[in-house]
Amino acid sequence: MTVLLKEAFERASKLPEELQDEIAKELLADIEAEECWDETLKKTGDKLGKLADKALEDFKAGKFKKMGFDEL
Repeated sequence: MTVLLKEAFERASKLPEELQDEIAKELLADIEAEECWDETLKKTGDKLGKLADKALEDFKAGKFKKMGFDEL
């Protein structure tokens, strides 16, 4: 455990139990979201790499048109 995380837990432990539970729920939700994101990236890694390669190829071939947000 990092020093910063340890400090956060120590400080949180001094808060009222209801607030501790809210912090715990938020932290667990963040951890679950990170795990889901990591799993999604693992599943789509090859696809994302191929799309990136294709985009770079199209860019080098001059197939892109520079546009601002108002032109989208």
